[in-house]
Amino acid sequence: MWDKPALMLWLANLLYAIAAILLLYAVLFLMVHLPLFPLREVKVNGELQHVTREQVQFIVTRALKGNFFTLDLNKTRRTFEKLPWVRSVNVRRRWPDRLEVTLEEHQALARWGGTALVNSHGELFEAASDQTLPVFSGPADGVVEVTSQYQVFRQQLAAIGRQPVAVSLSPRRAWQVTLDDGLVVELGREQVEARLEKFVRVYDRTLGRLKQPVNYVDLRYPNGFAVRLGGAAAAKPTGA
Repeated sequence: MWDKPALMLWLANLLYAIAAILLLYAVLFLMVHLPLFPLREVKVNGELQHVTREQVQFIVTRALKGNFFTLDLNKTRRTFEKLPWVRSVNVRRRWPDRLEVTLEEHQALARWGGTALVNSHGELFEAASDQTLPVFSGPADGVVEVTSQYQVFRQQLAAIGRQPVAVSLSPRRAWQVTLDDGLVVELGREQVEARLEKFVRVYDRTLGRLKQPVNYVDLRYPNGFAVRLGGAAAAKPTGA
């Protein structure tokens, strides 16, 4: 080997190249980790109604570690996602010294029983709210289904000036809706939208004319529906 100058020259060049790469890496490492590129600004974007300045300030001062290059963006994103009202987070570096954080808040649509809130996408999240919201209930896998059906019921009932304040889906997929005047509407499992549409169509000339309050309506009859007057013990059939 020692009598092969070409091989020796090749090995020497290889060692020089490796040394140069290691030196360059060391220089870059020092430049990146030295306090030469501090983050001087954190800009938070988004239409924020529930995320407070104090919450953002706490994260900026306590959780953001590193400079412009070394800050862990994934960890930063996960930290902001822990805020109760935050649905999604986008984090970007902006040269030379700025971090941009875009937050999307949950839009509370309803309460899921007494355990959580439901957003407009049919997703559960845990947060405190003093808003007056409708109450959903149902199987654990039915959140999206109840949210979607609520939107349909709300549109249908708007024709008679009523709003659903509670929507319930049973384990057997039967629907029940409570209106803002206290009326409980039993829809059953089949043709629920058609049944409610029929009820809305005849409301003004049936329940709308009654002088006594009605607290329950059963729409599961094929040719009509039954009502229970306030304080009455039994349902009374009403032709459609």
